[in-house]
Amino acid sequence: MRLHRAAVLIAAWVAACTGAAAQKFQLEDVPAAASVPIAQIKPRTVIFADQRNDKLTDFSTGLIPFEDWARSRPVQRRFLSLFPSFVEPTLNQQTKLKLSVYLGEARFRLPRPAATLDLSRYANIAFLEQIDPAVKHRPIVAGDAIPNKDGAAAHNRPPDRRWCADARAICAQSRYMFEGKIPAGIQLANKLRDESKKPIPDFIEFQSEIMLITQPHLAELPGLTALDTTVTSALEQNIFWVNQVIQFGKLLAVLQQHPTEPEAAIATVYILVAVRNDVLNKQREYSNTPVLRNLVPAQLLMGKSSFNSGDSLSAGLPKYARSRIKAIADMMGGNEQD
Repeated sequence: MRLHRAAVLIAAWVAACTGAAAQKFQLEDVPAAASVPIAQIKPRTVIFADQRNDKLTDFSTGLIPFEDWARSRPVQRRFLSLFPSFVEPTLNQQTKLKLSVYLGEARFRLPRPAATLDLSRYANIAFLEQIDPAVKHRPIVAGDAIPNKDGAAAHNRPPDRRWCADARAICAQSRYMFEGKIPAGIQLANKLRDESKKPIPDFIEFQSEIMLITQPHLAELPGLTALDTTVTSALEQNIFWVNQVIQFGKLLAVLQQHPTEPEAAIATVYILVAVRNDVLNKQREYSNTPVLRNLVPAQLLMGKSSFNSGDSLSAGLPKYARSRIKAIADMMGGNEQD
């Protein structure tokens, strides 16, 4: 009897573990997330698309020039730029800082009415820690936000407010240490650099604000998602300062009622990263030095270098965006019954 009971318990435990594993979302690449009919989105599946095959994409970098994106996709620019009026900044009153963008878009179904799902539970640092454990965070306030106090970074501040000053906002200073072979490559690059230049850091440090979107902006979001149903909740993280490579970043998650199923919701998630072209232009410098060819910035960013590793930023933006969005889907899916 004891052996039988033990066998039953083990079988139940295995079944539970297998069932839990089966509940994880699977990611499916598609040409464009918004073009997939809602009825064709399978349960526990994230449909994902990024700009790599977009007609606007620069073949040499795999990214879209910011100017082309802003001109051709005004609705995306309005909602996914750092703020609606953001333009490529002018440095030293004469040089325009040119940017390129990486954009990932995903969509998945949740088997509960949208009105019963609450994104406010994710407006905190714990949410950031869960979707990417490799990044370490600490809370900051408005006085710590660099664009609020440094004139050289003021172009990354909205014209009508200060970052982190809103009582609803949660702000963080975050640091990610590069993984795998990248730190060794950076060390080598620093040895070969002109001593008059600042060394390249072996980490990415950034500041961001996470906050729920409120009316009237909430009601405007179907214009972005191309899904004409009620938006019940939306959450955004704005990365407004970064120590290198990246000019700004945006994470936007939108919850809408399923158009035909009263007991289901549709989540649409966007990740946009704006990269400095002056970093991308180092491609020639690195590609002409044999030991640094694997550190060509565009290849690293797009996950095409032998130095790429892991699931976080060291993996490159395409894998990073996929793993981050999948983590968000798993979190939302795991909280369906809460």
